[in-house]
Amino acid sequence: VGGGHAGAELAHSLRKEGFEGRVVLASDEPHVPYQKPPLSKDYLKGGGGEPLLLKAEALYAKMGIELKLGARIAEIDRSGRSVRFEDGESLVYDHLVLATGARNRRPPVPGLDDPAVMELRGLDHCRMILSRAPDLEHVAVVGAGFIGLEMAAFLRGAGKAVDVVEMAGRVMARAVSEPVSDYFLALHRRMGTDIHLNTGVTGVRHEGARAMVDLSDGGALEAGAVLIAAGVVPNVELAREAGLEVGDGIVVDEMLLTSDPAISAIGDCAFFPSPYAGTSVRLESVQNANDQARAVAKRLTGNPAPYTNLPWFWSNQGPARLQIAGLSTGYDETVLRGLPADDKFSVFLYRQGRLIAVESVNASGDHMAARRLIEKGVAVPPEAAADPSTDLKAMAMA
Repeated sequence: VGGGHAGAELAHSLRKEGFEGRVVLASDEPHVPYQKPPLSKDYLKGGGGEPLLLKAEALYAKMGIELKLGARIAEIDRSGRSVRFEDGESLVYDHLVLATGARNRRPPVPGLDDPAVMELRGLDHCRMILSRAPDLEHVAVVGAGFIGLEMAAFLRGAGKAVDVVEMAGRVMARAVSEPVSDYFLALHRRMGTDIHLNTGVTGVRHEGARAMVDLSDGGALEAGAVLIAAGVVPNVELAREAGLEVGDGIVVDEMLLTSDPAISAIGDCAFFPSPYAGTSVRLESVQNANDQARAVAKRLTGNPAPYTNLPWFWSNQGPARLQIAGLSTGYDETVLRGLPADDKFSVFLYRQGRLIAVESVNASGDHMAARRLIEKGVAVPPEAAADPSTDLKAMAMA
């Protein structure tokens, strides 16, 4: 259930692992499964067109994968091991995998639920933004996370005036360390974006083709459009209504199994135990979605193993490419390698003397080495990390 990266990868991985039974991939979107990251990057810059497909449409038929597009599931009957679609059709299953993803969070603020407020999560959202962009001069972006800042960079590149409103005291506060936050704040301001930190939105008043955004500091912004990028919430309703355990996502164990052994959950909707966080987490990344899909495919074809893959992420914002290896939860020390002023540097994050994450800006070599170093548990002394002459690749390969 779900036609994003996790669902599509699972269907194809099952065939690659030799599964010969029936495979049905049900998606509530009408589109053949497509790549999501380019929507806020190359797809926007290219002006739209056909999206990059995860797999060629013909490959689904060739591999015996049944695609049910525009098909929303209404309920799960666990006792009968079946799902019922909104159109009344039912399908039985031997094993059900929930890859239901997440949706944009809309804070309970008057006016933010108006259809004129733009958002970016799927292809239709992206096409709507592109259709409105030529007529826009000024956009207010609510939220300074990855998507909010990627959209701000795109809009500034297209010559639009942009204000970003963020409740936290720094940009990407939940995702990156302070040095990286500081760098991207300065970068976006250099690009001409006005960023309002420690500021909330108290209301949005739509006046014809304009919008007035009321701010918690008493001020207001007049813009041609508002774009909401205030994080996401996992799609757990199907699971909750079926009686499955739900937390910050659908709760699964280290094998990605829910509280029902006939049901798994993967991708953005799964709340799973991570050895890198030391607790359960829910991750929004293509790497996590694909790797979890492959892990479940192996388990269902007789090769079970706990899911322990190292998380990694990336974001392109204007001229800067941010890459993150590992999880920074609970870090207590930061070590800078390179100089932010040079627009190429990395921040090594430690917890109790152990390297747990590396954030790299325009330093892909550091990122690739960091993935191996953290995954293999290689000890990297802080002084070695800070020294530009240290050969991280050699350390990772040793």
